Amino acid sequence: MCAAIGVATGIATALWSPLHGLSAAFAIPVYGLVLGFHALPGVIAQQVLRLPWVALITHALAALIASAFVPVMAGRYLMAALVFGGVQEGVSALTRYRHWETWRFLLSGFVTGAVLAVPMWFAFDVASLSPWAGITFVVAFVLGPVAWTAVGLAIGTALRRAGVARATVKR
Repeated sequence: MCAAIGVATGIATALWSPLHGLSAAFAIPVYGLVLGFHALPGVIAQQVLRLPWVALITHALAALIASAFVPVMAGRYLMAALVFGGVQEGVSALTRYRHWETWRFLLSGFVTGAVLAVPMWFAFDVASLSPWAGITFVVAFVLGPVAWTAVGLAIGTALRRAGVARATVKR
């Protein structure tokens, strides 16, 4: 399951990559909405399988697949896999992999956005932008992963409803 989700989201990530360049060059304040897309692999995997490590494994596979299509982004994809997958697994571990309610997923999206906003603020020198751009930047970085988490939850829920998770059992 992790491989199937990783391949699908890895291909989607590769197709999504032109938006990274465009938003970084022309729309820095909304870059968080574009970057938040990377929440999908782990959220879908955790929503479908509800097992330890599936977010990190699926993120790693998605990063490797995307890197095959867009090699110049390989480092960024792997870093996104570590950050997004790491936070998703961390929040899940804090709840001892027992809480799969929506709030837990949205919390991991919020934490990921907050964690990413700080270094990206400096990377994009957001302080040199107008105040409205700085505010928009922070809001987009917090809301981007949360919004994409909601999308991932919808996809994962649809897969569970379709019976994809029926064969998974925690041992």
